[in-house]
Amino acid sequence: MSSYRFIIADVFTEQAFGGNQLAVLPDARGLSAEAMQTLAREFNFSESTFVLPPDDPAHACRVRIFTPGYEMPFAGHPTVGTAAVLAREGLIPRNGRVVFEEKVGPVTVDVDVTDTRAFARLNLHAQVQIPPERPSGDAAAAVLSLAADAVREAWFASVGVPFTFIHLASREVVDAAVLDQAAWKAHFEHSAGPSLFIFAGDLADGGQLYARMFAPDMGIVEDPATGAACATLAGSLAERLAEREGTFSWQIDQGVKMGRPSRIEASAAKHDGRTVRVMAGGAAVIVAEGTITVPGGV
Repeated sequence: MSSYRFIIADVFTEQAFGGNQLAVLPDARGLSAEAMQTLAREFNFSESTFVLPPDDPAHACRVRIFTPGYEMPFAGHPTVGTAAVLAREGLIPRNGRVVFEEKVGPVTVDVDVTDTRAFARLNLHAQVQIPPERPSGDAAAAVLSLAADAVREAWFASVGVPFTFIHLASREVVDAAVLDQAAWKAHFEHSAGPSLFIFAGDLADGGQLYARMFAPDMGIVEDPATGAACATLAGSLAERLAEREGTFSWQIDQGVKMGRPSRIEASAAKHDGRTVRVMAGGAAVIVAEGTITVPGGV
């Protein structure tokens, strides 16, 4: 049997027991992919991360990300939270820019950690992929148990992890949504965006948005903070703006309905009329640490 140290952080919050929980194993050398998956199921958070030496010595580390059900190519709150934890531990610089190797490729992270606050922001150089087909408004309303007129728009988009984005009429409607599993299976389980990110608010640059996220495909009933989705949404919204150059930002509150309030700073940079980079940042708080023993054969 082998023992591994873990650290639990609440991500996209400055208050313990808010935000999105994350388990980080800062030294996962010796663990197989099967063992990582077993540990992710044991922690049973939206995601757990396993830190390994980088393939490229110019990079800070390699990070593998697991939900309780499977490995992710990329995810926002695990990237941000892992950076904050490693900086607190002195394993990466406390201030500046580092590069993580993730399944999606190199992910740049800006870190700003002091004795009183830990903040990190992922920077992903990627264009937002928006398929031409769209979910129908009726399907979007049905999956959320809402009237058809509650849905303003719905579309699929991805920067590595696919989502369905559903723009709703108001914050109150976002809170009223209840996932209909039968409708999800019928309309979204095998769609271009099986995870559903629903939101309301001001879509203009500098706007404030209010959101929730359901991911039955990942085994997540509801996610309190979804950095990848927020970054993808920022990229989608930036694509619509008339400006062809610049960086555009939104502040997104998520997890409020489920009692784990989170705040994500999402932004996107455009060049020559296209989104070329998406970002999502926020604070993180370490709440626990310990060791976990992995039996032989796991």
